[in-house]
Amino acid sequence: MAVLTEEQTMLRDMAREWADNESPVTAFRKLRNAAPAEGYDAAAWAEIGQMGWGGIVIPEEHGGSALGYLSLGMVVEQLGRNLAASPLASTGPAASAIVLGESEAARSDWLPRIASGEVVATLAIDEGPVHGGPIATRVEGGRLTGTKLFVAEGDSAALFVVAAQDGLYLVAGDAGVRRSPRRMADARSHAEVRFDDAPAVRLGGVDLTARVVDYATALVTTELLGLSEQAFATTNDYLKTRVQFGQALSTFQALQHRMAKMLTELELMRSVVEGALEAIDSGRSDRDQAVSLAKAVAGDTAKLVTREMIQLHGGIGMTDEHDAGFYMKRAAVLEAMWGNSAFHRERFARLNDY
Repeated sequence: MAVLTEEQTMLRDMAREWADNESPVTAFRKLRNAAPAEGYDAAAWAEIGQMGWGGIVIPEEHGGSALGYLSLGMVVEQLGRNLAASPLASTGPAASAIVLGESEAARSDWLPRIASGEVVATLAIDEGPVHGGPIATRVEGGRLTGTKLFVAEGDSAALFVVAAQDGLYLVAGDAGVRRSPRRMADARSHAEVRFDDAPAVRLGGVDLTARVVDYATALVTTELLGLSEQAFATTNDYLKTRVQFGQALSTFQALQHRMAKMLTELELMRSVVEGALEAIDSGRSDRDQAVSLAKAVAGDTAKLVTREMIQLHGGIGMTDEHDAGFYMKRAAVLEAMWGNSAFHRERFARLNDY
């Protein structure tokens, strides 16, 4: 496990307390039923902005705290425990692209607004059903044209960091942008976004694209970690209280073995997820390997834990009235986002010349 500073420990505990008190799973259920166009609770996002979480990876001179990706990952993990619908995991990597980009004007104009929660920014990268496919989006004369599929927070984002053939560009959402909602199993915001001769500001080349996608992928693993640990805890509590044949289910050795298997996998998952975040913060040369390792392990573990959650709850776990289905559906979407486990196992092998 990562060694946390006092400031990071306080941030983690604050995020956990806020998520439990202000954004429990019941809040997500209410949001799912209401189905707001933006796909998240605007009031909750405003609170997140006031607490400064939107600026965790933004430099202090632009209104942030520059605490790094381990700190941001801890916050996303705590929100993930309760399936809190928040654009934080999308906004962080988009902000990093601006921080690392070529445009000082973009940093001055957008970073303070992102840090305060005024602006939701997101990445628009993939153009096909499988991550890592060819990119046809092009830029001519400062105008960007192309279509991006399944853009997280694409329904309401005011700012897009868009991958084109020659690198990353910044596009405001109020000109030359058309959005088509894509309702997926997790009931969160996803949209097909079409850019038609949209004004674009260059941020950097294809190397920057790869770097920022790694940042986004690492944050997905932290949300997977949070929801997996909560799914395990909920299942463990159920087995301790559910009585069958006069005994608590937790006394049955076969079920103990299944829980022990999940616990060991969760410990491994935490190790590789935090390792990926530390690789990003320290600027290590093996960042890409650490991220792929974390995504492969996180995807497999989340799939195991959420499916076991449903099975070990029995019939009630199959109903919409229980939260188990929410965890499984969100895990399935996150496992596919930025490349599934199979994609990242292959990428890890390729990076190591296997």
